[in-house]
Amino acid sequence: MILLQDLESTNAVQEAVEQGLNLTWYDPVGFGELMLRFLIMMVFIWIIVYFLYFRKSHRRDYFFTFIMLSVSVFFLIYLLGSVKVKIGFALGLFAIFGILRYRTETIPVREMTYMFSVIALSVINALADNLSVIELLAPNVIMTVAIGLFERFVLRRSIASKLIMYDRIALITPDKRAELLDDLCKRTGLKVFNVAIGSINFLKDSAVIKIYYENDGGGASHINKRLNPPKYEWEEVKES
Repeated sequence: MILLQDLESTNAVQEAVEQGLNLTWYDPVGFGELMLRFLIMMVFIWIIVYFLYFRKSHRRDYFFTFIMLSVSVFFLIYLLGSVKVKIGFALGLFAIFGILRYRTETIPVREMTYMFSVIALSVINALADNLSVIELLAPNVIMTVAIGLFERFVLRRSIASKLIMYDRIALITPDKRAELLDDLCKRTGLKVFNVAIGSINFLKDSAVIKIYYENDGGGASHINKRLNPPKYEWEEVKES
């Protein structure tokens, strides 16, 4: 009985080796389909990331992340598409990326939405089987147009916030709110329209306040949420 099992395992190994040796150097149909899917995906990913996101936010770190994330997810899923766990594997990628480097930093909702969108398009273009080119183009066009419309009409007034240490605590009382906003606009050069008062230090005549302003350059950096960010975060801001 043991010899029979050993013989079956040996045959299985030989079959696996023979299948591995029968590799095809070039498959024009498979390669053509791969490049067509990749080209379609990259066209729409580039439109979304560069024209809709980067030209408004100017965040090179997220620009690099979105492009390389979409390319990596596409090839990872497409080349493993023969595995019979396609849907579970695709959904599992979202959980994988959720526990990586991104969990150590608070990503703004807008950037997280773009990240989810590029992953979704990568998965769609890699896993969509038995579809015509028009059917494959449809979800790409719809998602790109939807993002463009929301960026143009819904998010055209970009609101950002910033924590600052304020020294004129005589202006933080409710009856001097207009004077406080005017002083903040002059000293920061920002279009401040609202402010929230945080902790107050009467010994140093200072207070931590959170200002809300119109940001013409796109989404705010996560560094605005901290008063004493570490040095490496300042380096990232300089590069972006």
